Amino acid sequence: MSAHCQLTGREPGFGKQISHSHRRTSRRFNPNIQRKRYWLPSEGRHVRLTLSAKGLKTVDSIGIEKAVARIRARGGKV
Repeated sequence: MSAHCQLTGREPGFGKQISHSHRRTSRRFNPNIQRKRYWLPSEGRHVRLTLSAKGLKTVDSIGIEKAVARIRARGGKV
């Protein structure tokens, strides 16, 4: 599972981890990705989405129908 959100497009960020001796090594900041299954009434089926925590809140506020429309508008497959 790739670490990106289907709705918001959040992806991993990259940076440096700095130790006590101030030695720098590369690291990756992954978003909080969850897989969630929603019932899509217009199509009469369940859809499984890979969403970040902010994406989950967005679906709660705008509804699954509008969220799926946004994903499809971005060229995503649902």
